[in-house]
Amino acid sequence: MTIESRDARFALGQVVRHRFHPFRGVIFDVDPIFANTEEWWLSIPEDKRPAKDQPYYHLLAENAQGSYVAYVSEQNLLPDDTGEPVGHPQVSELFGRLREGHYEILQRRPAN
Repeated sequence: MTIESRDARFALGQVVRHRFHPFRGVIFDVDPIFANTEEWWLSIPEDKRPAKDQPYYHLLAENAQGSYVAYVSEQNLLPDDTGEPVGHPQVSELFGRLREGHYEILQRRPAN
């Protein structure tokens, strides 16, 4: 079976929220198709398990308990329209100013 990728709906630096769970975050990487372990995928209840043939997003995420890194399928994300910054401590390492739901991506300087 061949899995084909499709274009990502969300962009690097965009603030999103989970469709079902109470967390939000900023996208810092995108996999065109599922690229985590089979064990991780199978740990999701079968009735909620997302398809593998869609983009998966790496988020600097936050919820009421704290900050963490999340890996979320495109079908489970929505744009976050609160305009609020994401409180994850690593946001400032990768991103600049927040404008209209998107963080500016910092340009990395090459090492000397």
